[in-house]
Amino acid sequence: MPYRRTTLSKFIIEDQRRTATPEPGLTSLLNDIQTACKLIAVAASRGAVAVVGGVQTQVNVQGEQQKPLDVIANDIMVGTCEWGGQLAGMVSEEMDQPYDIPALYPRGRYLLVFDPLDGSSNIDVNMPVGTIFSVLRCPEGVSEPTLEDFLQPGTAQVAAGYAIYGPTAMMVLTLGAGVHGFTLDPEIGAFTLTHPGMTIPTETREFAVNVSNERFWEPPVRRYVDECIEGAAGPRGADFNMRWIASMVAEVHRILVRGGLFMYPRDTKDITKPGRLRLMYEANPMAMIMEQAGGAASTGRRRILEIAPEGIHQRVPVILGSRTEVERLVRYHAEYDAGTDAPFTTPLFNARSLFRTA
Repeated sequence: MPYRRTTLSKFIIEDQRRTATPEPGLTSLLNDIQTACKLIAVAASRGAVAVVGGVQTQVNVQGEQQKPLDVIANDIMVGTCEWGGQLAGMVSEEMDQPYDIPALYPRGRYLLVFDPLDGSSNIDVNMPVGTIFSVLRCPEGVSEPTLEDFLQPGTAQVAAGYAIYGPTAMMVLTLGAGVHGFTLDPEIGAFTLTHPGMTIPTETREFAVNVSNERFWEPPVRRYVDECIEGAAGPRGADFNMRWIASMVAEVHRILVRGGLFMYPRDTKDITKPGRLRLMYEANPMAMIMEQAGGAASTGRRRILEIAPEGIHQRVPVILGSRTEVERLVRYHAEYDAGTDAPFTTPLFNARSLFRTA
């Protein structure tokens, strides 16, 4: 029966009761975040109808043209979470600098970093988008955090999660002890527990990568993808499926539900950017979720959660998903760096690229 279901609010409270040092402020903050995600879900479901009267957009700090719903989602998250007294500051993909909590609101002990609308390039074609968030502790004794106070490695995260806005709205959360999925029930207006204890299969035959960038990849990535495409006739001895949605939230959600590998690897397309995805509010929260679900997350050369951030909008390569596949790619990178990998001679990625001619 619906009234017997565990709501997200109840789940968080019960989880805090089980800990030796409960944090009421964290419970309140996560409730504010879920409220913001409900509001964003409504705006995303309305599409162009939600953009009435004109929304001012600009090129954000990432050099990307904002969509109106990017701005709307950012305003919702800030407005919903700033007043509750749990936060000392916020960082968003859509803001150049950390957001200071207005003086009229009390300050709290947490920092919130988030991507208000991941995959916004999919909005116009009605594909899944989402919100990614990470919760950090503000350094002891700091009530007005500076930029440096946010630069904490992913291992310092208190909680991480995402909301996905698709045929149904879902919120996936980890508090450091497993990963759990909650589906928004429109009848009662609450996220309810539908996917407890989500785990990622260690083996997979599915990968997601933007193959249009293959000419810019490093040899270890080319080697891995080539082996997957060769299928049963190649060294892997099995056929693989390839997926690409161009929304990190959607890619990660698929991996959590049925396994797989997602990567946006280092490439030479723009040598000023060491990676495509942002460390603090994309890679770190998703890496925490992956590891808590039994998967792995790496740049190819190091564990993502151990990277010491150098800037709030820092970019990194990302390879995450089923553990055995991530470990294989890490090994390929190590062999390449050591010069012990086999020569890369396959014709698949030469001038003919993916399409062979007779």
